[in-house]
Amino acid sequence: MPLSLKVLSTYMRAMSHPIKNRPYRIASYNIRKARGLDGRRDPGRVIDVINGLGADVITLQEADRRMGDRPTALPRELIARATDFDPVPLATNEVSLGWHGNAVLVRRGVKLSGFARIPLPGVEPRGAVAVTLADGPTVIGVHLGLLRRSRRQQLDVLRKRAEAAENAVMIGDMNEWAENRGFEPLCGHFALHSPGRSFHAARPIASLDRVALSHDLKLTDAGVDEGRLARRASDHLPIWADVGVADTAQNP
Repeated sequence: MPLSLKVLSTYMRAMSHPIKNRPYRIASYNIRKARGLDGRRDPGRVIDVINGLGADVITLQEADRRMGDRPTALPRELIARATDFDPVPLATNEVSLGWHGNAVLVRRGVKLSGFARIPLPGVEPRGAVAVTLADGPTVIGVHLGLLRRSRRQQLDVLRKRAEAAENAVMIGDMNEWAENRGFEPLCGHFALHSPGRSFHAARPIASLDRVALSHDLKLTDAGVDEGRLARRASDHLPIWADVGVADTAQNP
């Protein structure tokens, strides 16, 4: 998949510093409770899209139903049987996969040193989730609110939380249609990247799904899955980003 000029320029800057460890592929996917554009709930179709991303860590949005105990839209037994991923235990009950609909899948063999739920302010009930890789960054999965004022409040909380980590990736459905507005709390702290247009899946016109990196991390590649199956499985297309830690000690 060819790189956009924006991502290509970021890639060239990343190459100015060697990468300490191999890049991790971090992905994000708003699965809309596994309901596709044909109106059918098809967890197997979502699993096929997930398997095609080649990711080490995948953050999911709208992974649980909205009502009642919020049962998962992706059965755990299906994840165990049909993927090489394990869900991070972020749910607060036995039937959900995540928290406030946010879940994280980690490829088997990728070790974690911790995980957390992050309450967020705003008009709507929202929360983010975070996992820290044993030899990699902290990945924060987000699904920000519909109101810009709430999103700014949420990003301010997330920025302060991420400052405690050595390096952090913030990724997910950020619900912001503007290219530059709405992300002011991240300025000077995170580099914001748009891998491409991810919404609406049938005719992508907006980059609602984005990734933000703390300054000790480098983006080496990024993209949007625009495959035929992804265009049917949800109203969002999944995004991915290859992220590594820059060794600035050798090239200050």
